[in-house]
Amino acid sequence: MASAPVSMPDTFPRLLLYHAHWRDKHPAIREKDLGIWQTWTWAQAADEVRKLAAGLHVQGFKRGDHLAIIGENRPRLYFAMMAAQCLGGVPVPMYQDAIASEMVYVFHNAEIAYAVVEDQEQVDKLLEIREQHPRLEHIYYDDPRGLRHYTNPGLLPYEELIRLGEGLLSVQPKFVDEEIEKGSPDDTAALFYTSGTTGKPKGVVQTHRALIDRARVCTEMEGLTVYEDVLAYLPMAWIGQNIFSYAQALVTGYTVNCPESPATVTNDMREIGPTYYFAPPRVFEGLLTQVMIRMEDAGRLKRWIFHYFMDVAKRVGGRILDRKPVSLADRLLYWIGDVLVYGPLRNVLGMSRVKVAYTAGEAIGPDLFTFYRSIGINLKQLYGSTETSVFVCVQPNGQVKPDTVGPPIPGVEVKIKDNGEILLKSPGLLKEYYKNPQATAEVKDAEGWYHTGDAGYLDNDGHLKIIDRANDVGRLNDGTLFAPKYIENKLKFFPFIKEAVAFGHGRDYATAFINIDYEAVGNWAERRGLPYAGYIDLAGKPEVLDLVAECVEKVNADLASDDKLANSQIHRFLVLHKELDPDDDELTRTRKVRRRFIQDKYAVLVDALYSDKTEQYVETQVKFEDGRTGTISATLKIRDARKFAPMARAA
Repeated sequence: MASAPVSMPDTFPRLLLYHAHWRDKHPAIREKDLGIWQTWTWAQAADEVRKLAAGLHVQGFKRGDHLAIIGENRPRLYFAMMAAQCLGGVPVPMYQDAIASEMVYVFHNAEIAYAVVEDQEQVDKLLEIREQHPRLEHIYYDDPRGLRHYTNPGLLPYEELIRLGEGLLSVQPKFVDEEIEKGSPDDTAALFYTSGTTGKPKGVVQTHRALIDRARVCTEMEGLTVYEDVLAYLPMAWIGQNIFSYAQALVTGYTVNCPESPATVTNDMREIGPTYYFAPPRVFEGLLTQVMIRMEDAGRLKRWIFHYFMDVAKRVGGRILDRKPVSLADRLLYWIGDVLVYGPLRNVLGMSRVKVAYTAGEAIGPDLFTFYRSIGINLKQLYGSTETSVFVCVQPNGQVKPDTVGPPIPGVEVKIKDNGEILLKSPGLLKEYYKNPQATAEVKDAEGWYHTGDAGYLDNDGHLKIIDRANDVGRLNDGTLFAPKYIENKLKFFPFIKEAVAFGHGRDYATAFINIDYEAVGNWAERRGLPYAGYIDLAGKPEVLDLVAECVEKVNADLASDDKLANSQIHRFLVLHKELDPDDDELTRTRKVRRRFIQDKYAVLVDALYSDKTEQYVETQVKFEDGRTGTISATLKIRDARKFAPMARAA
């Protein structure tokens, strides 16, 4: 591997060529296929991207055109993004689990005529979309299974694009390189559609300059090298995954690893052992749930050892990770715990090699965050969004707090409005919302400040603390601060609770909807010989309601120790008869709660929580994966929760 020059390229295609030249044999991307890891070096990746770009050009794709990218994380889909950028085009990654009717708006709004997709499932969606969006003339697919007899016009396999590209390059070998040279760092690099908790999705226009600048700053801050391994398993359409498996990979030159399927992510992660890891809180919640389920099934001695050493970890693990003073006795205990519990646990989680792990997307519960750090995983919070190229605030090593997202990183300015809303300036800010100047003007003011819509404040150390979405923070009728996300995160720390939605603004007291974790609660029920016929039956069992009540009461006890939130303890709750689902518009595709939609959809249940009723009948329309709709109904029990007298925190 030759020594690279100091100056770095300023567009993603130039970065690709840079790595292909200076570290040609270094692995760029891997994919597990039929149980075997396949590897593309940077030189091989650049060669395939050139052919693909040339093939797209032969098909009429030109500078400024939009290319839809839909599917699980696959090398060929990443190559398609690079190929579009080589020609001055704009990739538009979309959520692979979205149904056709959800995608139509994006295809209309971005005027998309070209798409590269993973498989038959996505092809079928696009053929359905084409009926409403005839402009979609070209559809290319990676996996040919099930598509042999499809004869639709404009439908071609990925291999055919490569063949067309090889033909062009045989007579114009420098064509793609010349197109790359026409690019500018201020060109649009990608168009990301926000999943948004309200209204139609907005297309966030991000430039090469913005994405590369923020990726580079964070790479330097964390000391990342070309030898990092990253697992690409979250939706490509989510900028969180995109920045780590695409933008930062091209800036740093590390290796991206694509698992075989969503079902094999955990096993594939253990095989790869990523050194740099990123996940939203829901993933960390799910992993912790799996751990707790396994411990419930373990023998009495193993359970005792686990809980004893987890108490040790909770007391000193974070301090050891931050290299702060710890007594020799505690260090010895922690070392024993590392041999017996923490090390094996990190291995089970696939995090034995992790140097730095990030969580973002929404707030993570302090208890959940502390758990991972206590067992030796350098988990840190970062704050950002699609509109800010992800990196706004990052917790520096040795300055990690469970209730903040760290100080602004270099290049970012933050200020807080009188109402608590966070404003910021950053080189990573969006160029605009695509074809939506009104929405752009609403978030970017004349002085260049971006209005985040989040509420928070800077603490005495200059760390930013996020309270909630500014529009979601409210007050109970007695004036008590009501921060629903804070309460929900405390509830979701328990392995038996998968999702929660808290209510209370403008009310006399706080209440909550609860979604049980079907696997965790099902396991709990089976060990107690408690039969159940499905989710609705299990969620309505008196024993399950008692179990959830214990979790709610523990949260109330914790809230009682916070003088600002003590009066926002949960007075009443119910367990929903169905899981909140993106297909039913209750969650976004990144699984954020659409609070106002849920409040309107289940208004009869909210009203029942604020009455003297002990049960409420409800009918709910649900949407199946194939687009059909149906109705489920149940009579839900409403439970009162134990409250605790407010108590001052210890000094």
